[in-house]
Amino acid sequence: MLLAIEELSVNYGGLAALRGVSVSVEEGQFVAIVGPNGAGKTTLFKAISGVVPAASGAITYEGRNLLAIPAHERAQLGIAHVPEGRQVFAAMTVLENLEMGGYSARGRSTWRQNIDRVFSLFPVLAERRSQLAGTLSGGEQQMLAIGRGITSSPRLLLLDEPSMGLAPAIADLIFDRIDVLHREDGVTLLLVEQRVAEALEACDYGYVLETGRVVLEGTHRTLTADDRVRRAYLGM
Repeated sequence: MLLAIEELSVNYGGLAALRGVSVSVEEGQFVAIVGPNGAGKTTLFKAISGVVPAASGAITYEGRNLLAIPAHERAQLGIAHVPEGRQVFAAMTVLENLEMGGYSARGRSTWRQNIDRVFSLFPVLAERRSQLAGTLSGGEQQMLAIGRGITSSPRLLLLDEPSMGLAPAIADLIFDRIDVLHREDGVTLLLVEQRVAEALEACDYGYVLETGRVVLEGTHRTLTADDRVRRAYLGM
């Protein structure tokens, strides 16, 4: 098992953001976590990255206790976090942003093949490599944020709401590129997403998170056939 989260609880200002959440991700798997706003999805990613502390529970990565490893060292283990809201370095060029992603030892050792892969997935980034990231459109910034994750040579890529704020056609393109990254490159993906239909269609396995708890889990076929999921999230 690449990542195992067991009975994880996280508190924010006395409020329980996550309560006894268990999620597992196998090598090469595409796992989606879906649910409404405020369900705790982003908090879960922040706990994996070490941005917020766990109140209780365990997170194991490649058999190691991730909670004992400082946040800045987790990226060196091959965990790349593409945050909600993109958060590119606006005053840096596209290429400089990608170089920041490739700063780790893992990223430096495979820089050339990673940058070639980013430019093949997102040709617009190759065209705009000298342009300041802050002048890109929202969709292009999202492509850059994902590209920055790829240049770190991740074993596990965490994607937090990659479709947020994007026009449907651009969001569809982003989902297509993510799917290609999984199918062709075998990158292990953990996706948090509000576009439930698209997320469940693409993933191998999914979890439904509501008010800090996992309320349903299963293969994409199981979840898309579940009446509760169909009514609450798929409009059926």
